[in-house]
Amino acid sequence: MYSEKLQLLIDGEWTAGSDGQTSPLYNPATGEIIASVPNASPADLDRALASSQRAFLQWKLLTAVERYEVLNRAADFMEARKSEIARTLTQENGKPLNEAAGEVQFSADAVRWYAEEARRAYGRVIPARTPGVRQLTLKEPVGPALGFAAWNFPAGNVALKVSAALAAGCTVIIKPSDETPGTAVAIGRCFQDAGVPAGALNIVFGSPAPISEHLIRSPIPKKVSLTGSTPVGKLLQRLASETLKRCTMELGGHAPVLVFQDADIDYTVSALVASKFRNAGQVCTSPTRFYVHRNIYEQFITKFAERTKQLVIGNGLEDGVQVGPMITERRLDTIDALVRDAVSNGAGVVTGGQRVERPGYFYAPTVLRDVPDHARVMQEEPFGPIAPISPFDTFDEVVARANSLTLGLAAYVFSRDGSTTARATEALNAGQIGVNSTSVHEVETPFGGVNESGYGHESGVEGLEAYLRTKMISERQLPPVNG
Repeated sequence: MYSEKLQLLIDGEWTAGSDGQTSPLYNPATGEIIASVPNASPADLDRALASSQRAFLQWKLLTAVERYEVLNRAADFMEARKSEIARTLTQENGKPLNEAAGEVQFSADAVRWYAEEARRAYGRVIPARTPGVRQLTLKEPVGPALGFAAWNFPAGNVALKVSAALAAGCTVIIKPSDETPGTAVAIGRCFQDAGVPAGALNIVFGSPAPISEHLIRSPIPKKVSLTGSTPVGKLLQRLASETLKRCTMELGGHAPVLVFQDADIDYTVSALVASKFRNAGQVCTSPTRFYVHRNIYEQFITKFAERTKQLVIGNGLEDGVQVGPMITERRLDTIDALVRDAVSNGAGVVTGGQRVERPGYFYAPTVLRDVPDHARVMQEEPFGPIAPISPFDTFDEVVARANSLTLGLAAYVFSRDGSTTARATEALNAGQIGVNSTSVHEVETPFGGVNESGYGHESGVEGLEAYLRTKMISERQLPPVNG
């Protein structure tokens, strides 16, 4: 049973929306309504903005060590409540419970990382050109921040934005996805119970467009961080430009996978099947365009399809489930349309290619072969359990095809030849590249895309820097006044 009490967090108080408006929350594994999500009114948003500004004037004065202690306690609460937060996450998002628990642990680790890293937000002394002059730089929080978080990693996306902002000395208003509100509420309670003061963290829900427009057009916030699609990122960037707010945009991807003829096929297939169908393919760094050297093409497809057919589909709360549902029913039509388009353009369905006949929003893990580059699934981020595979012949050819899109979030290279992997990593347009690995995001490594996959970074030292500004001080030493 769904147990999280859904409320807004405004100025330190958990509350319903002031106008009483709500929207239904669905369990994607059953299609059932499991709760009602409170919607923030314009008046609620104004209260959140005012409290964020008021709290910033106090929170920024805390030392880095004091903020470290608060964030460390928040991480302790996340770990202590990991099982219950993970259960809420699975009921909202659909991903298997073990994946959800891993995400909550990642969130706790991220909070600890930022707590620690804030103690190392160093300035520097710059040698002056003139005797008697001292030049310093100081790091200070940029100001109240806004965070817009996606539903596919509802714990991690929220925790990264909140912990980075708070560690830097900023306050933050978070707008999580209305598809996964309980996870954000549970994370918020951890921060509040750890001692984050009233107004330093606000959580609001409701229709994304009017809420983002209201918050971003306010002069109070100085920073915007979005995890979302490229079209939404472009819209929010335009809004932010009106007040010149600093932005971090973690946007869509369509990650190419280059499998060269000397790759370890069994290892490569095992790694890619696990990564491709994690969270039912609803991952922005998911491998989504598979280019396999023609000499190993048939062998690769056979093994990949065999492993895919073995995946266990079902409700993420059930033991042994590896692939859960799509987040919403409308996503089923989107995925099905991509498959039908690929087939109409000459692709073949090796396995899957249809909805799963059971309650909830399930689509069978799908492997497509001989997919032409002009098919929609090779041009548009599928964000679902589809693996489109196509052969290639030469290095230059596959790099050109991999770089043919305007997106550049992640890419993957599989080869046992170090010179091949070195050439590929230098040639590919992507913010992060996995070489014989699909792990491209840890709490201590920078995460962000290039081109239309966005700009700026979360995680790592770069993630903290995004919430800091640099102040330069030039001080001339004057002689003392005579007695």
